[in-house]
Amino acid sequence: MTKLLVLIIGLLLIGFIAWWFFGHHATKTVEAAQTTGQQSIDIDVNGGYSPEQVVLKQGVPAVLNFTRQDASSCLDRVVFSDFGINQALPQNQTQAIKIDTSKPGEYQWACGMDMFHGKLIIK
Repeated sequence: MTKLLVLIIGLLLIGFIAWWFFGHHATKTVEAAQTTGQQSIDIDVNGGYSPEQVVLKQGVPAVLNFTRQDASSCLDRVVFSDFGINQALPQNQTQAIKIDTSKPGEYQWACGMDMFHGKLIIK
């Protein structure tokens, strides 16, 4: 009986791990708000990024406002490797990051440990 219970728990754990790493997780996509010739969006950093996908209009100056509420050291930096940005995110403070929107495309951002990701789409 004990072996059967261990087998069932083991299979459930394997299934959960497979779902966690390989399953399709819904992501929230938000278009940046435009005001007076600039576009901006607020991104909450708390166990990940919300929203995870941001759409910007090409050629309009953009600012991403990251506010980190999570105390973990993993999320204390945000890295946009395509733009050469590696910015510290102080806890419970908003950090504005200017983005060059001159080239359309899809760009990734990540935490300092490359565990949490986001996507920037410039159209």
